[in-house]
Amino acid sequence: MKSRCAACKYLRRRCPSDCIFSPYFPPNDPQRFARVHRIYGASNVARMLQQLPVNQQAPAVDCLHYEAQCRVQDPVYGCAGIISLLYQQIRSAETELAKTQANIASLVDSNTRAQQVHAQDDLEVESDFDILQDIFLT
Repeated sequence: MKSRCAACKYLRRRCPSDCIFSPYFPPNDPQRFARVHRIYGASNVARMLQQLPVNQQAPAVDCLHYEAQCRVQDPVYGCAGIISLLYQQIRSAETELAKTQANIASLVDSNTRAQQVHAQDDLEVESDFDILQDIFLT
């Protein structure tokens, strides 16, 4: 005889062989179903799972569990709070990247100008040397 799934244990009912919850809520993790049930309700989760193809049910349960866990941790914003925080971090990183790229461009420009000045000085020294050679050798 198989053990009842976490959902059937939580709901205190017999676990049928075709239980929609048993593949996704194993008996060794009762908190997983408790979180999902607290936020969505067992009948709503069962209805959602029945409407999905079998290959999409496991990712859907994982998503529901994650969203329920976020909602338990942050009842007001849930996942939206995390998404907002991540967008802020992305904007901050993009701003920092733009500043760093501007600094690099400035340094490259300064280096290029310094090389041009140095090359021009070299040309002036060479032309002065050529003039002196002409004067003394002729």
